[in-house]
Amino acid sequence: MKMQLAEIAKAVDAQNDLGESATITVTSVHFDSRQLASESLFVPLRGEHDGHEFIDSAREHGAIASLWAADEADHAPHDFPVLIVDDPLIAMTQLAAYWLAKINPQVVAITGSNGKTTTKDMTASLLSTEYNVVKTYANYNNEVGVPFTVLSMEANTEVLVVELGMDRFGQLDELSRLVAPDVAVITMIGEAHIEFFGTRDKIADAKMEITHGLKADGRFVYDGDEPLLVSRAQNIANEQRTFGQQSANDLYPTQINQDTNLHTTTFTVNQWPDEIFTIPLMGDYNVNNALAALTVAQLFHIRTANLVKGLGAVAITKNRTQWLTGAKGEAILSDVYNANPTAMKDVLRLFAQTPAKGRHIAVLGDMLELGQDADALHASVAEALVPDQIEEVYLIGPHMQALAQTLTTSYPKAAIHYYPTAGKEQLIAELLADITADDEVVLKASHGLHLETVLTALQS
Repeated sequence: MKMQLAEIAKAVDAQNDLGESATITVTSVHFDSRQLASESLFVPLRGEHDGHEFIDSAREHGAIASLWAADEADHAPHDFPVLIVDDPLIAMTQLAAYWLAKINPQVVAITGSNGKTTTKDMTASLLSTEYNVVKTYANYNNEVGVPFTVLSMEANTEVLVVELGMDRFGQLDELSRLVAPDVAVITMIGEAHIEFFGTRDKIADAKMEITHGLKADGRFVYDGDEPLLVSRAQNIANEQRTFGQQSANDLYPTQINQDTNLHTTTFTVNQWPDEIFTIPLMGDYNVNNALAALTVAQLFHIRTANLVKGLGAVAITKNRTQWLTGAKGEAILSDVYNANPTAMKDVLRLFAQTPAKGRHIAVLGDMLELGQDADALHASVAEALVPDQIEEVYLIGPHMQALAQTLTTSYPKAAIHYYPTAGKEQLIAELLADITADDEVVLKASHGLHLETVLTALQS
């Protein structure tokens, strides 16, 4: 972005006179004082810490102005331009809405219980073959991340591919109305956040909020294999497209082949019977993500050759079913950013199919926000764990104890390793002592378990 401070002040209804500072030009916005670039606007947010406390750090890292909460006005710096607002987060959202309207790109908004980040990456890769595209960084998909993504657009942006997350009713409503999508996508309905919603039906209701901001001529793309979405889509007047494994969908695969050595998948699709698509991922669920992205690309009239090219060249966000190599030479399938029962079973079944000279070892941590059925849902993961396919299982977290107990009926006792959350260092030490270069390891848990520390240890 690029705006003078006076224009920003007007967009956010700043309460103070900027004087000579009005003509200062801001070229970026950030809420983390450590990640500011030169000529940045600092947004001091309140969370575990109050961002106003980091104004000195922001200035050192390149900030040339800052938003500032009105109730902190007495502590505002006098030698540095600030915009006094009621709430810096609300002001950042107002600024994002203003910038979005000014640039006026087409907007693709993506949500879902699983696969939204991968679908975002695939969609952006496909559209980038013919448009100037900006996509959500990592998984910056909440009330802070979405405005940040919008404000990261350059003036020449033609398409914004934005990921929208949720953990409560009303959240997607707000985010959808902010970005006003031209295309709204729901990848799937799972059990993520069921602690807050109670049932999959209510999760589906909340996911459908992505359509609340959908433009009148916008299109709705969703998983046509999911009855909860099919029934709710009947209440949406917008044009609709479906994807999925079943032939009743607008887009479905006619053949799927997994290359367990290259960790890739090739598939054909009904709409382009003579084309072979390749993605650098495995699993039918990732084919579904690709189908969602292809459906969006079709709406944008991307040429067939570029559809093949865009999927083949997709850069997947870190720690989403990412194959890596450990320090001993072992293959590691890292999927440590998030987890729900459906996704964990899918990844384990995929992992079990990959060839290994040695053993398949699973390292699994608690899946959070599953509510009163958390133990039962963790225990259900046993469906995807077969001793002659995945020989060793390391489990960490209080709910994973339910899975450990369930596995005692099918696994030798010595193959099940359980640790409380505080036992991560012991897990790491025993895993490092156990693993060999010929083994393969999968890491999967909710981000709150921080299995990335196990990944770091394996690679060090």
